[in-house]
Amino acid sequence: MQVSPARRAAFEILRRVEAEDAYSSSLLAQTDGRLDVKDRGLCHELVLGVLRRRLWLDQSLEYFSTRKVADLDLPVILALRLGLYQLRFLSRVPASAAINESVNLVKAARVKSAASFVNAVLRRATREPNYDPAAKATDEVQKLAIETSHPRWLIERWISQFGIDEAASIAHANNEPAALAFRFTAKAVHTSDRSSEQMIDELKMAGAELIESKVAPGAWRIDQSKSTGRDGGDPHAGMRALQRLSREGLIYFQDEASQLIAHLVGARTGERVLDVCAAPGSKSTLIAALAPEATVFAGEFYEHRARTVREFVAQQSADNIQVVVHDATRDLPFPNQSFDRVLVDAPCSGTGTLRHNPELRWRLRSSDIDAMAEKQRLILKNAANAVRPGGLLVYSTCSIERDESESVIADFIKENREFSAERFDSPSRLRTETEALRTWPHRDDVEGFFVAALRRN
Repeated sequence: MQVSPARRAAFEILRRVEAEDAYSSSLLAQTDGRLDVKDRGLCHELVLGVLRRRLWLDQSLEYFSTRKVADLDLPVILALRLGLYQLRFLSRVPASAAINESVNLVKAARVKSAASFVNAVLRRATREPNYDPAAKATDEVQKLAIETSHPRWLIERWISQFGIDEAASIAHANNEPAALAFRFTAKAVHTSDRSSEQMIDELKMAGAELIESKVAPGAWRIDQSKSTGRDGGDPHAGMRALQRLSREGLIYFQDEASQLIAHLVGARTGERVLDVCAAPGSKSTLIAALAPEATVFAGEFYEHRARTVREFVAQQSADNIQVVVHDATRDLPFPNQSFDRVLVDAPCSGTGTLRHNPELRWRLRSSDIDAMAEKQRLILKNAANAVRPGGLLVYSTCSIERDESESVIADFIKENREFSAERFDSPSRLRTETEALRTWPHRDDVEGFFVAALRRN
């Protein structure tokens, strides 16, 4: 009953995502250290691919099995999804391996009675390789929902905001692998005996294919498809070199759009900066690295998430950060008008991050977005009290929903006349009509972020 380490790990991660509402990104990170580079790559492909294509896979499986997926045991569902995903989307995997390992997965999960069923369903899939569940859709919206594996309500919402063509582009982009990006930490910039240029040279010598970001200053993208190893050697050497620098706290993996937010805060020497909703600390630690003589306060509601911030602070030697546990929906524990710059990277629906967090599309409800928008308004109002006259309030979300972005800012300015919108010094292609910035998965190949700057008069 042999199952490859990659498939066994993917099966367990998908089980926890379904049964425990866990997050695939966290589970993949926890699993990486137990897999070799090759198995790690396959595990990531399987987990993210199955989550991205879930609706398409399930509708296909219902056709091949003549049974409702909801009537099957979870281990059987997961084994079938994994097998069909490999058959349809991973041409390099032999059909026999995809089928046999899915059969062995249900046996290992102690559902041996389903082994012949899984075998029969997947073998039928190999006999009908051109079956497409979207072809039988009754209307254009349903076809797009199945084709791109998004909930219908979310597709309808995007069509109402952006039109059918743009909604389709967004949905298709969400199923493409997200680029891996990194930046240098405060430890690398201020205390390392090697310069960032030297480390880039080392990574390239090891075979890492690196591209300077067109979105965030100082960010680097990793083209994993072209990493070959020095002189045609080990193709995984470059990735191992990156992981080594990460463990040493010299680089930090972070999406380019997320990095851009920290640059836009624009902290300067001697200033007091507050990151109101800081966990896990990605933006706080970059702000601290960019302005080592500023004092940065990183706020977080949950103690366990505040511990994560402290761990990143220590690992990256971001010594000018103070971590504070507070409730941003209430009055903040700081004197009014005591900060030069305040960042509200607000909790949101995360619809701009569906490439990295594909399970979110299946957990979200329309009512969640409305509830988030109300919470965002409250946090922004409280955070504004901390901004000094002449200071800057920066608001961002990793959402493409206007209800969580443009609408929140418009309502805030209407109710707070002492603040006015400020234009960012950034590429015009990212600017909105209200002087805010937006990044898009389908246009910029980064996470979908909204960010606006408000100056207190």
